[in-house]
Amino acid sequence: MAAVRKPVLLGLRDLAVQGSPTGPSAWTASKLGGIPDALPAVAAPRPVCERCKEPQTLVVQVYCPLEGSPFHRLLHVFSCARPKCGDSGPRSWKVFRSQCLQVHEKEAQIFFQKQENGLVAENWCEGANDWGSDSEEAPPPQLTLDFVHESNSAKDVDCTAQLQDLRLQDTVLDATHSVPPAEGMALPTIVPQFLPYYICVVDEDDYRDLVSLDHAHSLLRDYQQREGIGMEQLLSQSFFSDGNEKYEKTKIKSGDQMFYKFMKRIAACQEQILRYSWSGEPLFLTCPTSEITDIPACSHCGGQRIFEFQLMPALISMLQSANLGLSVEFGTILVYTCEKSCWPQNHQTPMEEFCIIQEDPDELLFK
Repeated sequence: MAAVRKPVLLGLRDLAVQGSPTGPSAWTASKLGGIPDALPAVAAPRPVCERCKEPQTLVVQVYCPLEGSPFHRLLHVFSCARPKCGDSGPRSWKVFRSQCLQVHEKEAQIFFQKQENGLVAENWCEGANDWGSDSEEAPPPQLTLDFVHESNSAKDVDCTAQLQDLRLQDTVLDATHSVPPAEGMALPTIVPQFLPYYICVVDEDDYRDLVSLDHAHSLLRDYQQREGIGMEQLLSQSFFSDGNEKYEKTKIKSGDQMFYKFMKRIAACQEQILRYSWSGEPLFLTCPTSEITDIPACSHCGGQRIFEFQLMPALISMLQSANLGLSVEFGTILVYTCEKSCWPQNHQTPMEEFCIIQEDPDELLFK
């Protein structure tokens, strides 16, 4: 029996963020650039680069609560974008996960008791199945995702009404002003940032049968001419091999095939800046290394980490520096998070997750 393919949602750049939104309208929105928003009672992550020791820059913020969970859930991806640093490797990228309860404290205690008894919370928050969905269709299993910011919508009104009743430690804290930065993180005078834009979401399947692949074929022809590789040769290469010797001989060719598959898959929606598929399969740009099979366990609960989303090459040209001459370079960034999405009671600092950087084998194709 064939495995069921996990749904894939694509993030696209939307309208520019105007002003300095605060409260639920800020942290329930996904965006690229700007400064990180903080959930109630959780400090905003403000990491520093391990190499140059300067504050890192927010690349994306993704609001992604999981179905059946009582938590608001926010992921932040940072990079050192200062030109003087010049470190585009793993040390220059960091991912943080923040969570806070979206239900009453008394109800939360019941949830934690059910967790201890091995029970699964169902229909925990009334209307939870509507989070991240603009239609009557059921959301993907185990996932509700709200990429797009929609002002004056019924969804925002419902969200605000629920949050007005939220009580953590007898008060709702304004994390921007009342909660200090997480320990070991910087609080800079000048915050390096890219110009902020909201991220909207579309289903990849909506594009698959509607868009021509002519542009992808054109890009591939250019690539073949530069590399001297014929189409038949490119398509006939096998990524898998039986022995080390055969692997060495086909390593470059299999890399070409991996690159071709990447280009073909994104051709239907070339402007995608993010691919989201919780517990799904990443879209590799280059041949995966042993790093893919050696994903470290969650540093808190010891559980395994799973793929959640990846940043795409189109994002690079959309990150416009607001100050300090910032820029980043990458092929794709693969983000892995705790499968259990663990979060201790009354925890107030973001948890660091894990990411893998795959470099772009041919930057000319994305310009």
